[in-house]
Amino acid sequence: MLMATLHLVNRSPLESRALEQCLARAGEGDAVLLIENGVYAAVKGADSEAVLKSVVGRVRFYALGPDLDARGVEASEVGETIRIVDYGGFVDLTADYRPIQSWS
Repeated sequence: MLMATLHLVNRSPLESRALEQCLARAGEGDAVLLIENGVYAAVKGADSEAVLKSVVGRVRFYALGPDLDARGVEASEVGETIRIVDYGGFVDLTADYRPIQSWS
C-alpha cells in the first residue's frame, strides 16, 4: 500500500472547481481518478489539459473507462498523460492508495 492519497473527482471542470481544488492539495505521488462527469477533464484540448500537464510527474492521472464510454468519449480523445482503467482498476487503486478523498 502506498502512503499517498487517491483523489476522486466526479465533476466536470466546466461545472465545478473540484479538479482545481484537488490539484491544489494533491501531494507528490498522489493519484487522481476522474469519474462520472469528471472524465471530461481527460479530453485532449479541454481547458483542463494545461492544468493536468502542469502536475504530471507529481500526480498520476486515471479516468474510468465505463464513464468515458457512457459520455461518448473515445479512448483516442483522452490525453496521453491519463491512463484509462476499468472497474477492476478502480478497485486496485482503492486498495493501493490510502486515504481516499472525494472532490465534487
